[in-house]
Amino acid sequence: MTDLMSRLGMERPVMQAGMGGGVATSALAAAVSGGGGLGTIGILPPDALRAEIAAVRALTSKPLAVNVIVPLARRGHWEVASEADVVVTHWEASPRRRTPKPWIHTIGSVDEALAAVAAGADAVIAQGVEAGGHVRGTVPALELLDQVLRAVVSRVPVVVAGGIATAADVQIALDAGAAAAVSGTAFLATDESRAHDGYKQRLVESDETVLTELFGLGWPHAPHRVLLNAATRRWLKDDPRGPAGVRALHAAMGGVARLTPMSVQLRMARRAASGALDLTASPVVDGMPLATVDTHPLYAGETVARITEIRPAASVLDDLTP
Repeated sequence: MTDLMSRLGMERPVMQAGMGGGVATSALAAAVSGGGGLGTIGILPPDALRAEIAAVRALTSKPLAVNVIVPLARRGHWEVASEADVVVTHWEASPRRRTPKPWIHTIGSVDEALAAVAAGADAVIAQGVEAGGHVRGTVPALELLDQVLRAVVSRVPVVVAGGIATAADVQIALDAGAAAAVSGTAFLATDESRAHDGYKQRLVESDETVLTELFGLGWPHAPHRVLLNAATRRWLKDDPRGPAGVRALHAAMGGVARLTPMSVQLRMARRAASGALDLTASPVVDGMPLATVDTHPLYAGETVARITEIRPAASVLDDLTP
């Protein structure tokens, strides 16, 4: 057992990625935490986030994390997130501590790791380019892990994210010096995930992803790895990042989107369209029209090629445990 696992009360060296927008909620987080990993609730409007934390507490007394996406967060998010046992932050080049709880920051480079250490982070997550969702790293996860371990020299534990789908993947990461491993795509393909059933079916059927900036309304200049769908086939004919005009429009609209409450953004995302003003970062969750599977982002990492079925989260956790 690593020092980080002991400090956080983890029994297995597996963290579940905090997939936001309603994908990773109480059912998934409770299943992972209750099984000895570290379950994580993704970012939601503050009131909804508080309700999901309470729901986990009703199901398990094991430690719980909340993932806060810094560009999308408001003051209320930080207050509510600190009601969890661990706060994970994502997408901030110059991070700062905003919680008294153990704080883990996701990084994509040595410079970002050193900035997090200087800011007082208790651990960092080295996210490789093969990861799904919004991707901070530009090199493979194990390569980044090695770079970061050499730079931080044991000052904080380093967790690895990207390419984690089996116990063998986790063991390789541990042998390389990681304190634990984060898995997202494997837990996305579970009964407890709130990803739309059509989204889950695409996970089983797909073996290809693309790193793009297409779904950038509300969160521009943020590369993200997704499955191919009708929207990517329509817009990514010439440049995997997306048309320059669309990306410029998203950047121009960024200020307006950041001032729009998250609850309003999530309601707007339920429209099934794929025009330049509909390419939001919101994932496809249950209750949304089936058509949104082809108009919205289907976040997934490269390990989707190894997803063959939808299973209970407990089964996935067992298969990730060395």
